[in-house]
Amino acid sequence: MNKPLRRVAIFCGLLILALLIRDNWLQYVQADGLRTDEHNRRVAIERYASPRGDIIVGGEPITGHTTTKGDFQYKRTYKDGAMWAPVTGFVSQAFGANQLESIEDGILTGNDDRLFFRNTLDMLTGKNKEGGNVVTTLNAAAQKAAYEGLKKQGGKGSVVALEPSTGKILALASFPSYDPSTIAGNGASDAEAWNKLQKKDNPNDPMLNRALREVYPPGSTFKVLTAAAALENGLYEDADQNTETPLPWTMPGTTTELKNEGDLPCEDATLREALRVSCNTVFGKVGSDLGNDKMLEMAKKFGFTEEQFVPVRSSASVFSEDMAPSEVALSSIGQFNTAATPLQMAMVSAAVANNGTLMKPYMVDELQAPSLDTIEKTDPEEMSKPMSAKNAQILQSMMETVVEKGTGTNARIPGVTVGGKTGTAQHGVDNSENPYAWFISYAKNSDGSSPVAVAVVIEDENAVRDDISGGGLAAPIAKSVMEAVVKGKQ
Repeated sequence: MNKPLRRVAIFCGLLILALLIRDNWLQYVQADGLRTDEHNRRVAIERYASPRGDIIVGGEPITGHTTTKGDFQYKRTYKDGAMWAPVTGFVSQAFGANQLESIEDGILTGNDDRLFFRNTLDMLTGKNKEGGNVVTTLNAAAQKAAYEGLKKQGGKGSVVALEPSTGKILALASFPSYDPSTIAGNGASDAEAWNKLQKKDNPNDPMLNRALREVYPPGSTFKVLTAAAALENGLYEDADQNTETPLPWTMPGTTTELKNEGDLPCEDATLREALRVSCNTVFGKVGSDLGNDKMLEMAKKFGFTEEQFVPVRSSASVFSEDMAPSEVALSSIGQFNTAATPLQMAMVSAAVANNGTLMKPYMVDELQAPSLDTIEKTDPEEMSKPMSAKNAQILQSMMETVVEKGTGTNARIPGVTVGGKTGTAQHGVDNSENPYAWFISYAKNSDGSSPVAVAVVIEDENAVRDDISGGGLAAPIAKSVMEAVVKGKQ
């Protein structure tokens, strides 16, 4: 071969080698990136080319699908979408997905690796690909009671209900809410609906999952945790021991008296009486006497300072470290920097009701293949043990006194033992805005077991300030949720 031909051959060989390298780079290195690139329309077309699996509550789907015109063949639909939005999240042809719709997307679309064998068989037999199902732990009656209670109240707020013995989430409601069906497509109406839901255009922020993502000062509901710390650290041995709390009580290191909400019998009150009438002085002094480290340790045992994943992420609740004694006192009555999600305060109530054992909260019971075979099952998991069974039962008796003849009488259920704690948390600079109304509670069976624990928080900027209280606004909603669960168990 002469020299010019040899050069041409070598050059062509290099071109072929470069082509092979580029081809392998695309297929094996960049393949995943190109496949999932948001600008790859083929991915989106394939995503909506088959019906999406369902999210299931109580054996019934709360989602569905409908056919559409254009490249995207199927669109998601929702039943009672606004009620279930904090659970399902949304999936949209234009705006992506969030919450369960995003986290369990692989199962719902049928693209999960655990469905590979079935998908291969379907491909060989010519059967269309189907999505699997997400079976939740939610209780439809409890969710309805929670959402309708919030809607009737008319302000902003949320409800979380747990099964104390397992950690199953029975209700997860947030108000105001939105219907994910209105943004499920990619048309002009979907874009218009999306814009109306954004916080900049809608101060009520209906897409905010208040049950998991909003943290509030818990107010006097935090006194349950402070009482738990007093019992666990041996500061007091039982509910009816006098606390030797003076009235007035001046916070350490200051000349400021910690005030009670009214003329209450708080001087030297027992823990039971202090919880019944909600004495700031008693529980502020308890927290100050125990100190920052012991209070922080107890808060962490109940789940504070860490995000929770249920599997949707819940914001971390706050209890600070390195506080002055006066700041610890305020934090121990649910003020200063202390802040909690409704999920967190439901966890506090659930741990007390479950004799001191806190179970990890979760809302996905199992994942199913399109054939309804179980792919994955969630087993209940102990998260921590904040209290001994003995001390938890002491605290139960105190919370039951609150409902029997204290600030929580609106949560009474005939024939059912109910424990609870009200809270009215300060809001705004110098408490200038309407406070938040809280109620945490549990219902108990005759055998001592508890089928449900609840946390309710209400934000109502339109209410008359003097009418805002946890017992008045939040307790009736908690009662209706507990009743829905208890009646369903009977």
